[in-house]
Formats: sequence, C-alpha cells, structure tokens
Amino acid sequence: MQQAGVHKNCQYTGGQRLTAKYVIIVPDGAADEPIEQFGNKTALEAAQKPNIDEISIMGKQGIVRTIPEGMEAGSDIAQMSLLGYDPRRYYSGRAPIEAVARNIELSEQDWVFRCNLVTISDGKMADHSAGHITTKEATTLIEELNEQFADERMRFYPGVSYRHLLVFKDADFDVRTYPPHDFIGTPIDKLLPRGKGADALIELMAHSQHFFVDHDINKVRRDLDENEASSIWLWGQGKKTQMKSFEERFGIKGAAITAVDLVKGLAMLIGFDVINVPGATGFVDTNYAGKGAAAIEAMKKYDLVFIHIEAPDEASHSGNAAMKKKAIEQIDKHIVGPVFDAIRKYPEWRILIAPDHPTPVRTCAHSAEAVPFAMAGTAITGVLHQPLSEANAEKTGFKIESGFELMEYFLKS
Repeated sequence: MQQAGVHKNCQYTGGQRLTAKYVIIVPDGAADEPIEQFGNKTALEAAQKPNIDEISIMGKQGIVRTIPEGMEAGSDIAQMSLLGYDPRRYYSGRAPIEAVARNIELSEQDWVFRCNLVTISDGKMADHSAGHITTKEATTLIEELNEQFADERMRFYPGVSYRHLLVFKDADFDVRTYPPHDFIGTPIDKLLPRGKGADALIELMAHSQHFFVDHDINKVRRDLDENEASSIWLWGQGKKTQMKSFEERFGIKGAAITAVDLVKGLAMLIGFDVINVPGATGFVDTNYAGKGAAAIEAMKKYDLVFIHIEAPDEASHSGNAAMKKKAIEQIDKHIVGPVFDAIRKYPEWRILIAPDHPTPVRTCAHSAEAVPFAMAGTAITGVLHQPLSEANAEKTGFKIESGFELMEYFLKS
C-alpha cells in the first residue's frame, strides 16, 4: 500500500470540515480457535451478533495481521497497528504508553514498568489480576508499598484494579520480562526477569510477597475465598515514547472511548481526546450501553471515534468461553447496534469492527495470528456476504499483512 492519505470526504475545503464520519469498534481478544463447548465454533461464530453480522454482510470482511513478525503478541503492539501506526517504528514498550495516560512525566533516562497485582499459588502464576481486585484495595496496597520501598529513584503509581506502574529515575535496564496473563499455570521461576538490572526487580517482587502475605486486605480476601494479591509482577518495560499526531497524518480529528490506560495512552500520544464513561471497568461488567451512548454523542463533534472494549480478552484470560461469548453479544447489542444505527444518519460514513489480536480460551493467552475484520459504509463493497467469522474472513482472500495499513484502507479506499 502507498503512503497514508485521507479519504476525499474528510479533507479540509475552504476551512470547512466535511461531514463523513468514521467509527472503529475493537472487541479486544475476540478472535479465537474453534471451541469444543460451542460445537467447534469459535466465540465469534457461536455468539448472537446480528449487528456485527449485518455490517459484514452488507460490506466486506478480511483478515489483518496486527502483530509484526518477531514482535510479541501484546495489545500494545496490536492497538498501535489498528490506530494506523507501525509498531516497528513507534513502539518502545507498554508501560511508557500507560504512563502517558496517567500524566506521569518521564525524562529520556527514566524506565517505567507495568506493575500487576497477581496471585501466585504453589509456585505458579495463578491469576494475572489478583481476582480482579478492586481499585480501592489495590490503591491501598500500592500506596503502602511506596511508604515501605519508594525513594528518590523509584516510585509506584496506582492505577485501576490490578494495573499499576513503577518508575525508575535515571536507570539502566536491559531485561527480558514476561506478561503474566500469557503464562497462567507456569512456574514463576521460569518467568522471573532476566538480564541487566533483573536482580533489583526480582528483589522488589520478593519484598512485596513478604509485605502482602499478612496484609489485612489479603486476610479478608482469603476469608471471602477470593484470589489474593500475593505479589507485584513487573513487566512491559520501556522508555519515553513519542508519536506523530493522527490529525496531522490523516486530516481527521479523533476521540477514543476505553477503560484501560494502554488505549488511553495511545490515544493521547496521537492527539485523540479521551472520553471517560462512568461504569467502564475494563472487565466483563463494564458499562456497554454507556460506551455506546458516549460514542453516538462523540460522533457529533469528532470525525473518527475509536471504541475499545476489553471484556472478551479478560474472559479469554480467565479461560471462560461462555463469558467471552456473552461479552461479544453485549458489545453487539449495546455498542455496535446503536452506533451502527446512528452513523447511518450521516451523509457519508464508515464503520469497522476489528479485534486487536486473538486470545484463545484454550491457552488463556494472546497469539500473533491474523484477525478477522468487517467494514461497511460509503463506497465499500464486498464479495462474500456472510457473517463475520475467522473462517469467512479467510475465505475472502483479502488480507492486510501490515496491520497499520488497515487504517489507511479504511479511510481512503
């Protein structure tokens, strides 16, 4: 594909912005393998999703590889691709992106790590989220870690639920770390950081385990038979990153709706406004209807609205196929349906549905395979008028090898 450009209906003319509207809906991790529980259908095939299927049938579908060869199958890389940015050029780690969302100032010499609260049981990674610990409980634990261990060169920053950050000032690392959600059931001695600076990270993780074991919060969680926060887990490290403005590249003003700092950070880096929705949790109990309503309102102001829903991915990490199917159905009913109805009232419009990466329920982990997508709208026609699925998308023969080029195709084809 050629250098990214702009759909003719979104260019500026005499200082006036024309009326084409674009929506991208990302059901995180929705792509999967055939699941025996569903009669060897995938979650996408088993789910009742009439609105997504209507988009696929009236428009076109295909597959896109969002994870460049040789890069890890992370949401950071995949989301960057879906937003139209080449990870090979712009990616410098997951944690620095989340630091942007938290308005944490970093110098060029600082290192930032993602800091999960996790459950370790019998020496194995049992839960990447400490039972989706509440933000209130987690904040208490992280702030008390600061009281115990923070100094002028190191500080923890509390986030949402199990997702937090650790910043080292003027540090020097060259380490390999492991995302806990991709290694459920794996002995942690195989997952400990390795390389230059790893000893300091391992020591901090060990200190947290001693500090947490008799903490009142964990005593209560054990009494309630909930997974405890038995350790911090450090991963996703990187240094300060910068990205070129989306509006400068494409001539389009955008906004993002998401509950997770990763997508918020990416949006802020490319100049999108972030719209926060009350009750949006980044889990299966998120406020689906609120996200749909916020997107409809945002279309009045912005050219492009990017809606991210974490729920299918979290269900997959839990190994819960039924939960994943239900999350897809909730997305279809409360987000895709209302947004699809609303966008068709504009003179020119396009809508795209695309998971960022597969997260098979069987493995509970991300994978790097290509994902199916469907798009419909002004001047979009397809050849296979079938519901959206991994198999149907493959049948079309339409494949975008470099994921960041999907945005260009969506806007200007």
